[in-house]
Amino acid sequence: MNRKIKCLIVDDEPLARKGLARYAGRIDSLELIGECEDALELDRRLKSGDMADLIFLDIEMPVISGLDYLSTLEHPPMVILTTAYSQYALESYELNVVDYLLKPISFARFMKAVNKACDYFSLKTADTKRDFIFLRSDKKLHRVKYSEILYIEAVENYIKVVTDNDVVVTRTPLKNLLSELPEDSFLQVHKSFAVNMERVTCIEGNILSLSGTKISVSRGYKDSLTAWLEKR
Repeated sequence: MNRKIKCLIVDDEPLARKGLARYAGRIDSLELIGECEDALELDRRLKSGDMADLIFLDIEMPVISGLDYLSTLEHPPMVILTTAYSQYALESYELNVVDYLLKPISFARFMKAVNKACDYFSLKTADTKRDFIFLRSDKKLHRVKYSEILYIEAVENYIKVVTDNDVVVTRTPLKNLLSELPEDSFLQVHKSFAVNMERVTCIEGNILSLSGTKISVSRGYKDSLTAWLEKR
């Protein structure tokens, strides 16, 4: 890892913040850049330009819960939840959190969560010339090569990444995933679909064919397809 992970602690309990700050100070890979007593203070800090890579986020807080606030972010940093309540675990993983720590938190368990964040951070900041992407699904990171992706479908709050041999379901906005894929290969052709243009075998009118699947190009995206083709 080339640099330390910048982190923020968000908890309405001063003693909880103090304990997490003490833990963070013991780990060389972390740089604590601040503490917040609720999600509103966190929101102000993020909007003011604090570039946090990782947030230690409590759930039960005044005004707005940690999970409710997290669901409002289009491009959230990595999040490790710190809470005294176990009933939010399933909902939290649907929001792609790195880990879920139940209070009281031991240092060993804290360090295990941070190591997971370090691994994910290293993958995200690796050489941009790589030919694959890591997708979080079922509490795991799945390595998917760009060339194996056929198309991506948005379904409610999830997206399905369809490859030659698998379907990886993950929770992230379609536009966020597209921003991480090579723009010269991947093209959104419908509000719910993006395709790997390198895998398209036939274009007939507004229908794209790829490996037995046909996807319609909606009216609002025809100009994007035309522009892509004109560059070829």
